Amino acid sequence: MDLNIALILGQDGVTSGAIYALLALCILLVFTVTRILLIPLGEFSVYGALTLAAIQSGKPSNIVWLLVIFFVTHILLDFYLSMKGQAKFNLKSHALWAIYIIAVVAAMYLLPLASLPMFIQIILALAVVTPLGPQIYRIFFQPLVAAKPLVLLIVSIAVHVALVGIGLLIFGPDGAQTQPFSDATFDVGSLVVSSQTLSILFVFFSLIVILWYFFGKTLYGKALRATAVNRVGAQLMGISPIFAGKITFAMAAFMGGLAGILIAPITTLYYDSGFIISLKGFVGAIIGGLASFPVAALGSIVVGIIEAFSMFWASDYKEIIVFTLIIPFLLWKSLTSRQVEEDHE
Repeated sequence: MDLNIALILGQDGVTSGAIYALLALCILLVFTVTRILLIPLGEFSVYGALTLAAIQSGKPSNIVWLLVIFFVTHILLDFYLSMKGQAKFNLKSHALWAIYIIAVVAAMYLLPLASLPMFIQIILALAVVTPLGPQIYRIFFQPLVAAKPLVLLIVSIAVHVALVGIGLLIFGPDGAQTQPFSDATFDVGSLVVSSQTLSILFVFFSLIVILWYFFGKTLYGKALRATAVNRVGAQLMGISPIFAGKITFAMAAFMGGLAGILIAPITTLYYDSGFIISLKGFVGAIIGGLASFPVAALGSIVVGIIEAFSMFWASDYKEIIVFTLIIPFLLWKSLTSRQVEEDHE
């Protein structure tokens, strides 16, 4: 291996690592706020990428009907609980949701999808995928808001399996790859840097800045931070865990969908590709101890670089090498943990 090959592999590794870092941040965010290990995160990435591919081909994506089905189920659940006197039926909230979904469906079927600017196509794909997050939380996790983490994990796995099957029904077994954001390249010494790599890094650092501002400067962000630090204390101060769950799932769906859109021009994604992608983000989250955002982001970059060099030296074992990284960190955590906290909520 010479220096040029090492630089190329390093570029690929940093590019992939930035994608994994976004997913690791999503996993940490959802886990710290809701105690849910979001196994179906990768499906948001696949849904975002394949929806964009369908839009670019000029075909309306049937995923909008999944959004409609989830919304109708949401309404029926809320209406049933209101009839039993266990909750209040929020007519204004449901009306706003209905207007939004009708607008998304109309845009998907009435606009000339293939001729839209790429930025508008990406916005439309994210507008379809992002609401799936809070809807999934409302239907599958909100009724179990006080359940033990093991129960939440089992439900998360079941939702993942269901979404993979739904993805097969909606998108079919064939993979898809989206158009690149730009074909421009830039020479940096002996290294040729693609505009796709720069786009991914720009989005990654932009999201880091946006998340820093959101959690540090906004009321909603501080509420989520309080929930992550002490769920019971935050609830006693009037912060609804249900509201926090919906917000975090919406953010996870948005960031997961965006990660899929970013990676789709450089790799072919299939309906079942999400699990492997999110699992690599999970490795980064484990490196961060499921608690530290900066360490998880750095660990994800390391995962991407190791994966890139593994493809060069031992391509048949690259997945094994990447996932084996979890073992030393788990051993280190088990040796340094002083106590096991029981969940008494």
